[in-house]
Amino acid sequence: MSYSMEKIRNICLLGHSGNGKTSLAESMLYLKGATDRLGKVADGNTVGDYDPEEIKRKISISLSTMHVEHEKHKINILDTPGYYDFAGEVAQALRVADSGIIVCAAKGAVSVGTEKAWKALEDAKKPRFFYISKIDEENGDYETAYEELRAKFGTSICPCIVPIKDASGNITGIYDLILRKAYSMEKGKRVEITVPENMKDEIEHLSAAVYECVAETSEEAMEKYFSGEEFTVEEVIQGVRIGVKELSLFPVFCGCALSGIGTEVLLDAIVHLLPSPKDIKPEISEDGETEVAADDSAPACAIVYKTLADQYGKFSFFKVVSGKVTADMTLLNPRTGTTEKMGHIYVMQGKKSIEVKEIGCGDIGAVAKLSDTKTGDTLCDPKRPVKLLGIEFQPPCYSMAISPKVKGQEDKISLGLTRLADEDPTFTVVNNSETRQMVLSGAGDIHLDVLCSKLKSKFGVDVELSTARVPYREKIRKKVKVQGRHKKQTGGHGQYGDVWIEFEPGDSEDLIFEEKIFGGSVPKNFHPAVEKGLRESMTEGVLAGYPVVNLKATLVDGSYHDVDSSEMAFKIAAALAYKAGLPQANPVILEPIGSLKVTIPDSYTGDIIGDLNKRRGRVLGMNPAPSGTQIIEAEVPMAEMGSYAIDLRSMTQGRGSFTFEFVRYEETPPHIQTKIIEEAKAMQNQ
Repeated sequence: MSYSMEKIRNICLLGHSGNGKTSLAESMLYLKGATDRLGKVADGNTVGDYDPEEIKRKISISLSTMHVEHEKHKINILDTPGYYDFAGEVAQALRVADSGIIVCAAKGAVSVGTEKAWKALEDAKKPRFFYISKIDEENGDYETAYEELRAKFGTSICPCIVPIKDASGNITGIYDLILRKAYSMEKGKRVEITVPENMKDEIEHLSAAVYECVAETSEEAMEKYFSGEEFTVEEVIQGVRIGVKELSLFPVFCGCALSGIGTEVLLDAIVHLLPSPKDIKPEISEDGETEVAADDSAPACAIVYKTLADQYGKFSFFKVVSGKVTADMTLLNPRTGTTEKMGHIYVMQGKKSIEVKEIGCGDIGAVAKLSDTKTGDTLCDPKRPVKLLGIEFQPPCYSMAISPKVKGQEDKISLGLTRLADEDPTFTVVNNSETRQMVLSGAGDIHLDVLCSKLKSKFGVDVELSTARVPYREKIRKKVKVQGRHKKQTGGHGQYGDVWIEFEPGDSEDLIFEEKIFGGSVPKNFHPAVEKGLRESMTEGVLAGYPVVNLKATLVDGSYHDVDSSEMAFKIAAALAYKAGLPQANPVILEPIGSLKVTIPDSYTGDIIGDLNKRRGRVLGMNPAPSGTQIIEAEVPMAEMGSYAIDLRSMTQGRGSFTFEFVRYEETPPHIQTKIIEEAKAMQNQ
């Protein structure tokens, strides 16, 4: 069934891990008949968490797409993970959702996840609801949770629901402050009930808060409010809808996913208060020159927001931004310049795909076996090429070396990670020839652990993670003059090369090679061989085997033999001079230094600066940032940053973030240098 734009709602569920996002989605699906049983995260049978890793770990790992029908409207539900390691999935959901629901628990509503979800929706300028979950759990306190939200996010937080309790404090129903009706659940159905007398004072108090919020949405409403007239139900709905659309009002709902209390009221609110794709501002092309409005009669244009990949192929999820997408339609990918045939198209219910003939404007669908299309790509009518803004992901901040448990399976790892990168663009893998390691970088330890598990389950390769080696360098600090002499006599022609070379610190990272030969003691045709011998030798230093930089070598003298001298002989002679000279030239190990920018709430400033000092960091300054945060700028040795992503998260309860970029090399302190040399020797002896 195809839905008109006015009948579609695209919502994403955001919030801290464990707050009940997946359970809320499950409650919606069950109550509206999209599933025949109420799945539970603990039982591993929810529609949203279907990946084997999610079932095993009992957490959401990837974005899941589902839908329900309510009052002849289609509600697309994008359920996102709450763990910080999977923030890329949240970015994908926000790219196509028209609004968000922040799910927070009745115990401790303002968690780190709540703050991050608010900021993400604020940055994306999207309307949002709050949903306070688990109100029936022991020590669950809706009133305190609501007050916490209001204290944190301001008076624009608007209560829309009041839980109804019996004499024992058990939740028996809810009162809808907008429709002014009370409901309970009986045998999975919503039934209207009478409001208890003991609730009327609380309802009156919270109703006043609703009317205050509505009064601020227009001058007419403000005049009516101050004149003492009561708002009608229709006026309240209209006022809340305007406030939600203009981002000046943020309704708070509540409920219990297991019993279904509050779920249908939330669905009502999604349909009546949140915007449809038609109400959203037009998309702007990447070059800023083209506007793509939601118009079902316009040429087709869609954005791919997620890709699933396995050993059998790819499955691409997309949102239709304009026009409609039909089966067997051919669309252009402006990034690659190639066309893609859509083939069979589907709507998704978790992992279940339901084939349809078309996906209308504003709706969400999926297609299999696109050859060149990746997450973030645009697919459009070839007659109207347009490239929409893609998806911006945070750069990876945690790196480990990855290797197979069974030697010889490196190619299998590379193939598997390449396939996994199709569905997860937030990690990178680099083959570092210098350290001879394959380095996997992601958002955190859980992220990398999940990738390793998927390599085993999907591609049959067992891997292990180890600390990534730091790419140190070596250089010399004084000038020396040494001889390198290679003489070997065998039957027939022998080998003879003799050079005197001055080694000294150079101005550039690369080798500076000069010659000051007098009288032709080393013929010019052998000079390139001398330079080549030095360049090959510089790949390994004399202290710990790291590449040598900032070296100047001057060929000043030598000798040759008319018959026995050759390029190879002079190349070996240069290498001998290198090995003899560098230990005499006061060599030192250089370590990479990076520029670190840490964004944290003010209250953590002292802890973070103290920690940076322990990491041999130099704090360069602090700059105030929005929302009571500070940006601390420092320079820190790369060797001290291996676990920083995890440590910062621990120190700030997940509220801190950072960027780290290489800037230069500096001399390593003597005690650190000794340790590096010992580790290098230990590795050579293995």
